[in-house]
Amino acid sequence: MPDVRVLPCTLALFGALGDLALRKLIPALYQLDREGLLHADTRILGLAREEGDTAAHLPAIEKRLRLAVPAREWDDAVWARFRERLGYLSMDFLDPQSYPTLRDALPGGLPVVAYFATPASVYGGICENLAAIGVAERTRVVLEKPIGHDLASSREVNDAVARFFPENRIYRIDHYLGKETVQNLIALRFANSLFETQWNQNHISHVEITVAEKVGIEGRWGYFDQAGQLRDMVQNHLLQLLCLIAMDPPSDLSADSIRDEKVKVLRALEPIPPEQLATRVVRGQYTAGFIDGKAVPGYLEEEHANRRSGAETFVSLRVDIRNWRWSGVPFYLRTGKRMPQKLSQIVIHFKEPPHYIFAPEQRSLISNRLIIRLQPDEGISLQVMTKDQGLGKGMQLRTGPLQLSFSETFQAARVPDAYERLLLEVMQGNQYLFVRKDEVEFAWKWCDHLIAGWERLGEAPKPYPAGTWGPQAAVALIARDGKDWYGDH
Repeated sequence: MPDVRVLPCTLALFGALGDLALRKLIPALYQLDREGLLHADTRILGLAREEGDTAAHLPAIEKRLRLAVPAREWDDAVWARFRERLGYLSMDFLDPQSYPTLRDALPGGLPVVAYFATPASVYGGICENLAAIGVAERTRVVLEKPIGHDLASSREVNDAVARFFPENRIYRIDHYLGKETVQNLIALRFANSLFETQWNQNHISHVEITVAEKVGIEGRWGYFDQAGQLRDMVQNHLLQLLCLIAMDPPSDLSADSIRDEKVKVLRALEPIPPEQLATRVVRGQYTAGFIDGKAVPGYLEEEHANRRSGAETFVSLRVDIRNWRWSGVPFYLRTGKRMPQKLSQIVIHFKEPPHYIFAPEQRSLISNRLIIRLQPDEGISLQVMTKDQGLGKGMQLRTGPLQLSFSETFQAARVPDAYERLLLEVMQGNQYLFVRKDEVEFAWKWCDHLIAGWERLGEAPKPYPAGTWGPQAAVALIARDGKDWYGDH
């Protein structure tokens, strides 16, 4: 039996036949059903513009679901139960005349989770129509990113939703916050005095956050060329990871206690002045190259490409936080497409001991690192120094890991997908994994300042071949401080 209390609801999935819903959301809901984490009375109502009833769309949903779920996790009995939960309704999300039919399809008395797997431009209209049919009072709304493309547009979206829903019933998704390793950051930091007593500028030299993707645009050209990597990845994913690493201990584990501390970090981010952009920020755009030995096109050669595009597909930054805990500790962030491997990791570099007693030629080895892997293999590794084994080795030092791999250590349990956890939390009414409005606004404010500086300089992104770790300037950015990116060699 599950450890959580399973509560019933109706999940109204707006955009149910889109890529996000079919690739991520419906498979996540199937897995929750498989784990016994959906109440017997929970129903899933798919909503989209395509004509047809439930029976017409079930074969396509099952086909996509079977592709998304590993064969060892497919269970015909679970699918039989799961499909009985599914319904479909064709509707125009901005047409008020469509909504009485939706109201009649929602079981009375149950909470409603309205998941917006749609463009943010229709969030306000959907909320207005939900309020008009009298279901807003029992509804929680889930907003997918991106919420706007700058501070002004994000406020416009958030204000449109806030006209009909209070903050405690708005759940803004950042799927990185649902990853098991990100969850473990709070436990790792605040349940272990070994780390929390050392988690400051007295003991930490610098921090790296890398989110690398092997893929290119994957058909998202229209969106990505307007956004770029900074808006698409830094403003949300990387800054959220930065907040969890850098925040002070919350007073408790309540949603607002955790989010209050994250906001303090965002408020303390030091703006990067235009005169320092050349040394503290690198923008890149991939050119043709090779991934896994296979030739791939450059960004400007992708299908439907804007040949004169100045959108960045790579960003690296040095970020500083203006508070006592992190004074003088640089945070190096980088994210890009068409990198050599898919990798998301955080590396905490601890300072060297002040008094060194071993052979001088070994001094370069002295560096404890805590490596937190988010993907592809979630886990935690602490690099420590030990004596090499053998009678003839003397006091020869070696670096070795104390390692926790979730997939190997917890062999009896599969590591859940981030969307499984996020969907479960919203159905339970828990907000601590979701982003509050002021978090979104402070992140946009900092990024807008950076974008404005780029626009004033007018410099094009630096080219880098696909299959590499970005422009050489990204190596120089960290080397300028006498450091290098962990694991690139």
